[in-house]
Amino acid sequence: MNGVLIIDKPAEFTSFDVIAVVRRATGQRKIGHTGTLDPNATGVLPILLGTATKAQDLIFNHDKSYTAEFMLGKTTDTLDIWGSITKEMHSNVKKSDILNILPQFTGTIDQIPPMYSAIQKNGQRLYDLARKGIEIPRESRRITVYSLELADFDEKTQCGTLKISCSKGTYVRSLIDDIGRVLNTGAVMTALRRTQACGFTLDDCITLDRVTELAGNGELEAYVKSAESLFEQCRYICISDAQANRFSNGGALDIARTFLAKSTVKNGEIFRVKNRADKFLGLAAADTETGQLKIHLQYNPR
Repeated sequence: MNGVLIIDKPAEFTSFDVIAVVRRATGQRKIGHTGTLDPNATGVLPILLGTATKAQDLIFNHDKSYTAEFMLGKTTDTLDIWGSITKEMHSNVKKSDILNILPQFTGTIDQIPPMYSAIQKNGQRLYDLARKGIEIPRESRRITVYSLELADFDEKTQCGTLKISCSKGTYVRSLIDDIGRVLNTGAVMTALRRTQACGFTLDDCITLDRVTELAGNGELEAYVKSAESLFEQCRYICISDAQANRFSNGGALDIARTFLAKSTVKNGEIFRVKNRADKFLGLAAADTETGQLKIHLQYNPR
C-alpha cells in the first residue's frame, strides 16, 4: 500500500509503537510518521506507507491543533502530571486572570523546550540526560501560536482546558508551564489530545484496533489516503501526456506551455503535478527566472 493512514493514537503508545502495530497488520516494510506524540497523548497521527515515505521531508503543513487539560498549583520535572512533583503551592486563580494573560502566549513567541524531550544536544537526547538528573541550558526556539482559547476553567478545582493551534516545534507542556509561571502558581498538563495535524483531523482517523480488523478482512486500503493529500494546500497543474512523460523522466517543464502562462506564478511556488488521467506525478517548483517548473518530488507508486 502507498499513501497516508490517519491513526487516532491511543494513550500509553509511542509513535513507534503505532508503526509497529501497523507494520504487523499490513506486512508493510516502508512506514514512517509525520511527527511524534508523547506516549500519554492521544489523537491525530498520520502514518506514511510505501512510496509516500518519500514525501516525509517535503511536507509543508506541519501546523497542529490540540485540546490540552491543565491543573494549577503544582509543577513537575516533566511539566505534566506524570512526572515527579517539584513544587506545590496554593492556587486561587480566577478565570479572568487566565484570560488576561493568554494574549502574551499568542502570536510569534520564543519557547525553551523541556528537558524531557527528544531534542538532541551534542549527540544525546535531552530526555536521556534528564533521567540521569542532568539539566543543561537549552536555546529558545521561535514558534507561532495561531490561537489560544480557554475552553473551560473550574475555579474550585483550579483545572481547565485549552484549545491551541500552533506551528511545528511547539511544546504544549512548556506553554502550560510558562502560563503557570506568569500566574505565580505553577501549572502542569494533565491531558493532551491532538485534533489536527498536517491538514488531517480526528474525522479522518481510525483506531489501531480498526486497522487490525480491516487489514485482516483485506479492506484497509480503502482507508488509505493518497500521498497527494499531504499537499492539498498547493495549487495543481494538469499536464499533457508528452509533458507527463518528460516530467516522469526527470525533465523540467516550460511554464509558458502550461495553463500557468495566463496566471500569476511566484518564484519558488510549489505545484502538484497531475496527468490527464488525474494521476499524481509529484511536485514542481516554479523558477520564474528560467520560466521552468523544476522537479521538487517525483512520485511514481508501483
